[in-house]
Amino acid sequence: MKTGLVWFKNDLRLQDNEVLCQAIRQCDQVVCCFCLEPHLFDVLEIGFRKTDINRFKFLEKSIEDLIKNIEAIGGHLIICSEGAVKEIPKLIKKFNVSTIFAEQEYAYEELQIIDELQKLVNEVEFNFYWGKTLYNIDDIPFEISEIPLTSKAYRIPTSKLTKLRKTYKIPDHLVSHPQAASTRFPSPTEFGFHQTEYDNTTPLMIGGEDEALKRLHYYTFESELLTGYRWSRNKSLGLDYSSKLSPYLALGCLSPRTIYEAVQDYEKQIKKNQSTWWLIFELVWRDYFTFKGMRFGKSIFFTSGIKNRKVDFQNDLTKFKRWQEGKTGIPFIDAHMRQLNLTGYMSNRGRVNCASYFVKDLSIDWTWGASYFESKLIDYDVSANWLNWHMQTFEMYYTNPVHQSLKYSANEYIAKWIPELNHIQDNKIHAPWLFEDVMKETEYPKPIEVYSKWTRSINRILKTLDFAN
Repeated sequence: MKTGLVWFKNDLRLQDNEVLCQAIRQCDQVVCCFCLEPHLFDVLEIGFRKTDINRFKFLEKSIEDLIKNIEAIGGHLIICSEGAVKEIPKLIKKFNVSTIFAEQEYAYEELQIIDELQKLVNEVEFNFYWGKTLYNIDDIPFEISEIPLTSKAYRIPTSKLTKLRKTYKIPDHLVSHPQAASTRFPSPTEFGFHQTEYDNTTPLMIGGEDEALKRLHYYTFESELLTGYRWSRNKSLGLDYSSKLSPYLALGCLSPRTIYEAVQDYEKQIKKNQSTWWLIFELVWRDYFTFKGMRFGKSIFFTSGIKNRKVDFQNDLTKFKRWQEGKTGIPFIDAHMRQLNLTGYMSNRGRVNCASYFVKDLSIDWTWGASYFESKLIDYDVSANWLNWHMQTFEMYYTNPVHQSLKYSANEYIAKWIPELNHIQDNKIHAPWLFEDVMKETEYPKPIEVYSKWTRSINRILKTLDFAN
């Protein structure tokens, strides 16, 4: 009787899950587990948790949904609270496991866990399957050591030369080990969160494969919002300006191949245009960051970056805290930071501006900002997060948050997330510090600093007010 252990990690789904399908095919009976790693909830030296409450709650809902779906095909999911290295050897012994099936890892911390576990249980066979990216790692026309330094040099040959693998269907049935039983997701207090903190937290999206598939269907065939994605993606207000699939991709509640197939069907049945191309383009971009992160390993986490460049940061802790709390005095920045803190999500436009301001204006070590995003974002992806911050620090031009606020008509968005300014009905909301009457009526702070490079943008704001009068 061959017993396999399916070790779920960032592949919290049944559809298009090769790990699960292979375990069912190769084994007489299967045990499924998910391991929380306690160190992921530790408080960092710079004063916040590595993984905060929004991510915890989004993960909890994703796991609860996975339990429901696994039980529907005859299986069970065991939740382990003390980490894979400590818990999986116990499961191997209890259920006489001969083979572990798991998604292939690629990032430094996760690889360390696997390496340590393999040394402890060397009598057990490990079968790893690649499921992270749109294109399989074995099919792309590059060795990892030769991944190009630009996305275009990767994207064009990969798209031309790589055949996309088809998705795996949801298994009809799973033969569970007769002694296996599902266990509950641990209490937030076990990981140092206060119950009131948990109760008052509402992530922007609800976790789980069911919600992921529902969102995919809504954004495509139900609403046909995908048709306008190319032109709405730079907005920040509401749910419908972008797909909001990234949180589900981050935990593997949805696979990129499932999205690809849905877009292909959409192009056949509804419309093929720049928007459908762009959504697939972003999946390929996500692939690129994953493979690029693999090429450069730990160096993507270093202040000096992948090219070992020295930057002198000021690292003012007071400025850092004001940025974290959304109290910099720059409404476009603060609105996005407050949304992040409350919901675990921020638009792409917000991420670009908050990172650029953090590095170029506040002159704070970019790894502090990347760590804060890691703590907060429900769609945190190790490669995408750290390499995007790396790009803003070393490769991208400065992004002017005052100009961007006016350009993208962020009035309503700012008013929603900064209630101190929601009484302002005109473009004063983009630069309230300029107007004495506004500042007298609000507790919103003055800017940390007003830079001369904002002058043209400020003048544009003033000009719109002149025209309005």
